[in-house]
This record gives sequence, structure tokens and C-alpha cells, in this order.
Amino acid sequence: MLHLRLITPADRTDDVVRLVEKTVGTAHVVVLPGAARNPAGDVVMCDVAREAGDELLTGLQELGIEQTGSIAVENIDLSLSKRADEAEAEAPGEGADAVLWEHLTEATHEESTLSVTYLAFITLATMIAACGVVLDNAILIVGAMAVGPEFGPLAGICTAMVQRHPRLALRSLTALLVGFAVAMAVTVGFAHFMDGVGLFTKVQLEASRPNTNFIYRPDAFSFVVAVLAGIAGTLSLTSAKSGLLVGVAISVTTVPAAANAAVAFAYDEYRQAWGSTEQLLLNLVGIVLAGTMTLLVQKRLWRKAS
Repeated sequence: MLHLRLITPADRTDDVVRLVEKTVGTAHVVVLPGAARNPAGDVVMCDVAREAGDELLTGLQELGIEQTGSIAVENIDLSLSKRADEAEAEAPGEGADAVLWEHLTEATHEESTLSVTYLAFITLATMIAACGVVLDNAILIVGAMAVGPEFGPLAGICTAMVQRHPRLALRSLTALLVGFAVAMAVTVGFAHFMDGVGLFTKVQLEASRPNTNFIYRPDAFSFVVAVLAGIAGTLSLTSAKSGLLVGVAISVTTVPAAANAAVAFAYDEYRQAWGSTEQLLLNLVGIVLAGTMTLLVQKRLWRKAS
């Protein structure tokens, strides 16, 4: 169940209450006349089954409540109520399959903003991966994958393409490209520093590296894994199972590929640099294609179910 807290102008409260009451899957409607001060108005609260949430939010936006008042949504972890159980049973479909498009857009907007924190995480992840590729250490590679924040912008691009939000697409693409550019540039300098202090050597980079040589050797499996990861990551976002994103993050070699390309470039090893770049682009394209198609399929299936 979702809990909605609405601030509505007094002259729109009746319309809002009618909309809430006629929406299948709602319960526990509370109206507090004149309770709001900033902005001034009435407070309307209700619970709604997740599978009916998008329909209700759309209706509230059509009434202009987000412009004249406020719409706040939060998940209910526990609801002990017979009426809530009935509301969930009445709502079409299953809550785990429902997509809250406004929530998805807002979440990807936040995760795909180019910020100091985002740049710090992607740079640190690339530097950790650089240590992993030089030392041929799979544990460091997995750690770097988990730290990397690049799935946020990738999800933002997918959402923007489905929802036709050009600003979100531009913001996400900027965060993705600038993030990797900065991370790789810093990692080149990091590789030179580590070489200067004797911790990195070209011999280590050119060794067989059985645990990490897949990073600069893209093949069909690279694309297949990227597609599967894109589907899993998108489903984890739309079903509110964000914890699964960690598993998605460590299944694709975006950050390690960027790190290997940076270290290889620092040592003028252009064969590995180009192979790693191919691996990076293959994974990015696969994730975006799979994520976009997953959202389109979800949108179509949910419309049919409703």
C-alpha cells in the first residue's frame, strides 16, 4: 500500500475527495479542513494499493494539485486493516508488477544528476578497478562494480525515452559521459602515479591475467549479459526492489572496462585500450536497449491489465 498526503485548495477539495473515492483500491480517506498553512488549504490523506497508485496520481495531476498544493507519496511497510486488504484485492493486477511512472521519473532524475558525489563515486570505482586489472584481482573488480553509480544515468536515459522527457535524457546522458570522461582522465593520472612509485608496471598489464582479461575482450556474451542486466535493473527499479541493483551492478563490466582502457592508455597499450572501450560501449548500449524495451513492455502490459 501507498500513503498519500495531499494539500488542496479549499475549492478543489471536493473534487479531490471524489477522485479518491471513485478510484478502485483506495482506503482510509481522511479530510482535515483548513489544516494546511503553507500552502494554505485542506489536508487530504488516504491509502491506495500500489497497483492503483499511478491512476490516482495521474488524476490528481490533471486537477492541478501539484501546482496549487502538494502531493506526497510514501510506502507503507505494514498495514493491519481489513479495509486495506479489500482495497488491494479490488485493485487490478499485482502490486509487484505496478509501475509508478512519476516515482520512477523522480528517482532517476535524482540518480542521474551530475554532482560532486556522483563524480567521486564513479572516479573511486574506476581507480579501484584499475588496481584490480593490474593485479588481476577479481575481488577488486567486483568491489569496483558495486561502488559504480552508472546505472542511475542509464536508467534515466531509458525512462526519458519511454516517457519522452528530453531534459531527463540530456541530464542523464551528460552525467554518464562526463562521469566516465572524468573518471578515466583521473585514472590515467592515477596509473602514472602508481607507476612512478613502483606499484604498477607495464609487465603486469601485458600479462595473461586469466581473471580479468575478459574486460578487454568483448564478445557476444558481453552483450547478452548487458541485456539481461538491463532487464533485471529496470525491473528492480519499477518494483521498488532497489536492493537488487547491487546484483545488477556486479554483473556488467562498465567501470572495469573504463579502468582498463585508462590504464592501457597510460602505458600506450592501445590494443587493450580499444578492446576495453568496445566492451564499455557494448555494455552501455545493451543496458539502454534492454531497459527501454522492458519499460515499454511493462507500460503496454499494465495498460491491458488495468
